[in-house]
Amino acid sequence: MERLTPIERAAADHVAAEPMMALTERWVAINSGTRNLAGVAAMASTLADAFSVLPGTLRLVDAAPVEQVTPAGERIALEHGRHLHLTVRPDAPVQLVLTGHMDTVFAADHPFQSARWLDDGRYNGPGAADMKGGIALMLAALRAVEASPLASRLGYEVVINSDEETGSLSSAPLIADAARGKLAALTYEPALPDGTLAGARGGTGNFSITVRGRSAHAGRNPEDGRNAIVAAADIAVRLHAARIDGLAVNPARIDGGGPNNMVPDLAVLRVNFRPRDAAMIDHARALIDRVLGDVALAHDVAVDLHGGFNRPPKPIDPGAARLFDLVRAVGHDLGIAIAWRATGGVCDGNNIAACGVPVVDTMGARGGAIHSADEFLIPESLAERAALSAITMLRIAEKGTL
Repeated sequence: MERLTPIERAAADHVAAEPMMALTERWVAINSGTRNLAGVAAMASTLADAFSVLPGTLRLVDAAPVEQVTPAGERIALEHGRHLHLTVRPDAPVQLVLTGHMDTVFAADHPFQSARWLDDGRYNGPGAADMKGGIALMLAALRAVEASPLASRLGYEVVINSDEETGSLSSAPLIADAARGKLAALTYEPALPDGTLAGARGGTGNFSITVRGRSAHAGRNPEDGRNAIVAAADIAVRLHAARIDGLAVNPARIDGGGPNNMVPDLAVLRVNFRPRDAAMIDHARALIDRVLGDVALAHDVAVDLHGGFNRPPKPIDPGAARLFDLVRAVGHDLGIAIAWRATGGVCDGNNIAACGVPVVDTMGARGGAIHSADEFLIPESLAERAALSAITMLRIAEKGTL
């Protein structure tokens, strides 16, 4: 702490007095599973009230249109909740973007609905680490920045979306608009329990492949049929067999079929791809085109592809390396060891990096076991990580560069 300037020390003291844990507990009590639109709306309204203490223009933005393929092979609109967007001092010389998500993976009927304190002092609750604690410390960090004499040098946009856990399909345009032209970005996914951050990330792509064959009697004239289930299974096997180092392929589900005495004329295959880099995305696209064409010809079926690579890979380029080094230096001056490592997981940091903006996307609370009923938050990390964010932003504001 001796290395901190008086302005930075004041920021650290400011966040220490913020009611981050109380906010986290209040927000964890609101079920905001992505598809629980009433719960997401309640969470958005609560967050709008909380973030209204900051200056600037705050609005709740309607979700962009999203289409999904039903098990019946129909393309239909999929409704999402609104996203929070705050703009502060857009004419300031230094511009940042901060992002988080209000949704969780726990649906309204999921058994994990309430929180509890564990004997070792950890807080176990749905969305506690991922990322309602992260949003609370983001707000605390921004309040500390606003109390600083450096605040006038710093402008920022905040996006807290309602659909990150399902791919940010309805918020991707908003995130891209907010990120474009910014000097740097901070995203509040949780750090690991020991504080390790996510570095490079692979990408992800999700596809629904609809196969339409021809019905026939399974015993009387099966040769007149074109079995969509068999064709979909053939696609799944071929794609899975084509996985290579740098490209994971996971055929996850086949919908379709019918009575045992009927050749099925419809199947919908769901597949996830995890490319390590942009070259692997190109490889995957060529693979998909080739396999679908070959199977359509071999089985005499019609094949329709829906989906895309919604999370581009996030490498550690020179700009990202400078931002990580800055965060590590701030951590050192706070007495916090900062390290990072590559991960196969994805988040909105992938989308931000694709806009050419350096991002550290695990600036949230320390925690673990996310996406499970064992999810936990380490409460003492709230003030620690809020100070890390606040001072990182202040140093960027003071230098005007990374």
